[in-house]
Amino acid sequence: MKSIVYETITKQAALLRSGEMTSEALTLAYLEEIERQEKEIDAFLYIDKEGALKKAREVDAKLSRGESCHPLAGIPMAIKDNICTTDMPTTCASKMLEGYRSPFDAGVVNCLREVDAVILGKLNMDEFAMGASTENSYFKKTKNPVDLERVPGGSSGGSAAAVAAHMAAYTLGSDTGGSIRQPASFCGIVGLKPTYGRLSRNGLIAFASSLDQIGPMGKTVSDVAMVYKALAKHDEKDSTSGESESFTVEQLLDKSVKGMKVALPMNFLSEGLDAGVKETVLHAAKVFESLGASIETVDFNGIDAALPAYYLLSSAEASSNLARFDGVKYGYRTETFTTLEELYKKTRGEGFGSEVKRRILLGTYALSSGYYDAYYQKALKIRTMIAKTYDALFEKYDFILSPVAPSTAYRFGEHSKNPVEMYLGDIYTVPINIAGLPAISINAGYDRQHLPVGIQLIGKAYDERTILSAANAFEASKKIWRAEQ
Repeated sequence: MKSIVYETITKQAALLRSGEMTSEALTLAYLEEIERQEKEIDAFLYIDKEGALKKAREVDAKLSRGESCHPLAGIPMAIKDNICTTDMPTTCASKMLEGYRSPFDAGVVNCLREVDAVILGKLNMDEFAMGASTENSYFKKTKNPVDLERVPGGSSGGSAAAVAAHMAAYTLGSDTGGSIRQPASFCGIVGLKPTYGRLSRNGLIAFASSLDQIGPMGKTVSDVAMVYKALAKHDEKDSTSGESESFTVEQLLDKSVKGMKVALPMNFLSEGLDAGVKETVLHAAKVFESLGASIETVDFNGIDAALPAYYLLSSAEASSNLARFDGVKYGYRTETFTTLEELYKKTRGEGFGSEVKRRILLGTYALSSGYYDAYYQKALKIRTMIAKTYDALFEKYDFILSPVAPSTAYRFGEHSKNPVEMYLGDIYTVPINIAGLPAISINAGYDRQHLPVGIQLIGKAYDERTILSAANAFEASKKIWRAEQ
């Protein structure tokens, strides 16, 4: 008999409300799955078994009294470890914050508590969200449940792996340049990067403040839409937070793609793209056509400039944001020092990993006197150009179809020795963050090695409804591409 952990949130919620299953039994099923697989997968940095079961029993008591509960009440989930929680450590997978406990909950965590979500624990990630493979965690390397010899993607690799391995019904990740969408693609699940500011960023430990965005990851588009609705609220503690809107999950998913115009950037399908990924994207375009959409090929100007601009902007912001970790206020402190300067140097040298140091150095250089105009200011101009390019496309098209990443999941160590090679994997995702737009990754096929291939649907700002509806229509078609062997 198939375990309940393989079911969708909708199915699990229906069983809880009918009394056929309790939240405690559902939570125990997930905890058993974690016990069975975690030693191989290494997705979790902290498991709160006692807290999860306590919350599950509280939800069961409410349901037994006939109280009205949110559809997500009693459903077990887990959170990326750069999102602050008061009852669990928040380490950003870094020695610098090992054992740190936040004095407040993040805005999205407050939303989860309001709907009585059962929080199983905190998930592994690339240190301070800097990486694309979850190989940069100080504590462990998360494996891809599809193939344990391959990376799950990053930086939200733990979040993607936990869903793919059925160790959580859904998870939260963060996306600065593709860190929700790329691991979702690598692990064969659904990942939504909302419009910048659509979900509260309060309590998300910053990598690059103008690019970071929290988003949900789940098994299906409808599961992700349900979580998105619960979290898409205005937060007065976040100055970038958008206004709350009133909508239902059904409204998020009820639009047909019939009559929609879809842009397919052909320069996204050129040199450097794996054959299996290209075949899957072209297959997806045909599926959307069969569903009534019209596909038009376009050229996306600025794609070559987007990646260097992103790494300059994000590294500059990281350099500023991570300056607070100096061994004085909180976090790791070196054991031996004689001067304040030595305290700073040794604490940061010992507390940060190599990838974090690399980006701090790059960002500090870009912001330094004599280089600010040549690099940082130019990157800001490219950012404006990219945003205008998207605006022009959305005057004519409803959404944009593109690859998520140039390849499927690669083996451990395959790119980690060459940072530039690793950075090139973000080429299709970073322009969306630069422009602050919403985008979703959904599984659309499998390559010749039976590895999942995701497609990316990009929408207008605050138009999550269109891309969720289109993704839902594609998912419902069940027309998955499978490469010939």
